[in-house]
Amino acid sequence: MTGAEAVEKIVGALETVDGLRPATLVSPETTWLPVGQAVDLSADVVQIRLIATRLPIPPLLEQAAAAVRPVLAGTEWEGARLRLVVTDLDGAAFRRATSQ
Repeated sequence: MTGAEAVEKIVGALETVDGLRPATLVSPETTWLPVGQAVDLSADVVQIRLIATRLPIPPLLEQAAAAVRPVLAGTEWEGARLRLVVTDLDGAAFRRATSQ
C-alpha cells in the first residue's frame, strides 16, 4: 500500500467516528488543500491531526485509534506509534455539551 492509499484509508476509517474530523493546514493563499495534510506517516509515528465536534474527547480518540489500527495492519506503518492530536475544537461541541 502506498502512503497516499494509506492516508485515504485512514481518512475513510475516521469517517466512522462521529465527533472527529481530519484537520487540514490552511494558509491565506491556498483555497484548497487535500485532507492528507492531516496525516503524517513515518516508520516510527503515524500522526493524525483532528478537529473535535463533540465532547468528551478521550472516548473519541479511543474510537479513532480502534478505527485506524486495522488500516495499518500489514503495512510498513503497522508497528508505528499512533499519535492522535486534537488541533481544534468546533464550537458545535460546546453547544452539544451544554444542551445535554
